[in-house]
Amino acid sequence: MPSTNNRPKGPRGPMGGGAPAIEKAKDFKGTLKKLIKYLSTYKISLFLVIVFAICSAVFSIIGPKILGRATTEIFNGLVGKVMGTTTGIDFEKIAGILLTLLGLYIISAIFSYLQAFIMSGINQKVTFNLREEISKKMHKLPLSYFESKTTGEILSRVTNDVDTLSQSLDQSVSQVLTSATTLIGVIVMMLTISPLMTLVTVVIVPIALFMMSFIMKHSQKYFMAQQNYLGDINGTIEEVYSGHTVVKLFNGEDKTIDEFNKINEKLYNSAWKAQFFSGMMHPIMNFIGNLGYVLISILGGYLVIQKKIEVGDILSFTQYIRNFMNPLAQIAQIGNMIQSMVASSERIFEFLEEKEEVPETSKVNYELEKLGNTVTFENVKFGYNKNKIIINDFSATMKKGEKIAIVGPTGAGKTTIVKLLMRFYDVNSGAIKIDGVNIKDMKRDDLRSLFGMVLQDTWLYSDTIKENIRYGNLNANDEAVYDAAIASHVDHFIRTMPEGYDMILNEESDNVSAGQKQLLTIARVILKNPKILILDEATSSVDTRMETLIQQAMDNLMEGRTSFVIAHRLSTIKNANLILVMKDGDIVEQGTHDDLLKKNGFYAELYNSQFESVSE
Repeated sequence: MPSTNNRPKGPRGPMGGGAPAIEKAKDFKGTLKKLIKYLSTYKISLFLVIVFAICSAVFSIIGPKILGRATTEIFNGLVGKVMGTTTGIDFEKIAGILLTLLGLYIISAIFSYLQAFIMSGINQKVTFNLREEISKKMHKLPLSYFESKTTGEILSRVTNDVDTLSQSLDQSVSQVLTSATTLIGVIVMMLTISPLMTLVTVVIVPIALFMMSFIMKHSQKYFMAQQNYLGDINGTIEEVYSGHTVVKLFNGEDKTIDEFNKINEKLYNSAWKAQFFSGMMHPIMNFIGNLGYVLISILGGYLVIQKKIEVGDILSFTQYIRNFMNPLAQIAQIGNMIQSMVASSERIFEFLEEKEEVPETSKVNYELEKLGNTVTFENVKFGYNKNKIIINDFSATMKKGEKIAIVGPTGAGKTTIVKLLMRFYDVNSGAIKIDGVNIKDMKRDDLRSLFGMVLQDTWLYSDTIKENIRYGNLNANDEAVYDAAIASHVDHFIRTMPEGYDMILNEESDNVSAGQKQLLTIARVILKNPKILILDEATSSVDTRMETLIQQAMDNLMEGRTSFVIAHRLSTIKNANLILVMKDGDIVEQGTHDDLLKKNGFYAELYNSQFESVSE
């Protein structure tokens, strides 16, 4: 089974195994400006987040300095007791210092909570608004966009990209503010204790940065490989699971297992290397931090002997070293998060900036209830690519009650006419009119409300059978639903099911047969009672007996309505008022069945090929 690697992959990365493999934006600065502009709507809330984050960091940073004073008091009290110069430790003073420290940490926690609360609100509002904008945008995009993109690619904008932006935004903004404030504040506090000890600490920083850079550089390629092989193995499992019948039919179990084992081996090799490098990060950073503690302890002891600092200052300084190293590691992670956030934002903004359908008309000069009698094509020219016109100067008039058949070999472009009628695409020149009204001058909702479609590919959703039929007319009562089911000869089948009309169709709708699904979609169209019908070989999925019944129902439904029938079996459209014959995307012949046979052209060739004698 072939495997694919374009599926969503799990978030893993070099920083403790938690950061995603980095995907960079094509226009980082431009996208970042758009994101900042988008976030400017919440500028007051963001300002409060900044203030609370800074306040939380500041109050937290002051803590070790005050804790050092308590340590100094204990040390001085013990030394004084031994030397006989004091009565011992002043517990009241220490209690006052510790209460002050407790108050600072409580205030810091409150500010941190407020900052996280507001940021979570901003984050969820941004996520909600983006999904809402994407949803609205989907309904404004032309069909050509959806035909040029895969379903997974479009869904990824709504799910993966928005989720990545949401998670990265929530974490990165808070961490950037907290880490930057902590880094600056810690340096200031260390300078107030001892510039010399601060200098020694700063000298350690390049070593830490070099080690972080080295680990990230060497681990990134393994994480990228892990992501690719993870996609391969997921694709293989998905394909084998969905096609397990084919695998068993062709005895492909051994081959499938071998392929899985090869991919699994590659995933194992890349994953353990990635995790090994990732796991090295914290031990190495701890080692460098501990090295700093040793140097500071030695230097601090010397400075205490020289009476340049207090004993408690050594404790405070070692706390600041720890607070100094953590923001460095966080900043590296933040860089990865921001890259992912901007890359996701870029894809979201690209989607939101896609060219929309031609705006709808603002003025309505027709009565919708009276439309649907005559469909006219006037000198229509159209091509999916403007440099290659496939419908050249097509004109025809279809009156109420007439049946228009569209025939041709597979891939001839039969559905093109339907797409133009429904205004999924606009004609390059000419006009399509309904009762004299150009469809370009109609609202799309009004235009499409005139049509009912039954396609080869059925679409049902996970709900009751009754609600699937009612989708054709949401205002219809239960009796109307039952009548539509009877007219489409599906009522008997429904009533034989365990729960009848209340039976739930599963997500794939595979708890009913393909033919039964087709019958349900026909019932849906009957319930809608449209003025114009489009039928794409609607009986192709049913047996011969049922086809006869459905054909009778469709004949009754088509009576008095303009009907467009995409036909593969030409024997079913002999009585059509107009037959459009398509070849290579163009209309090569048009006329009645008898007229086209007399021409002895392409239609006659198609028709006769379906009735060739096989007695030879």
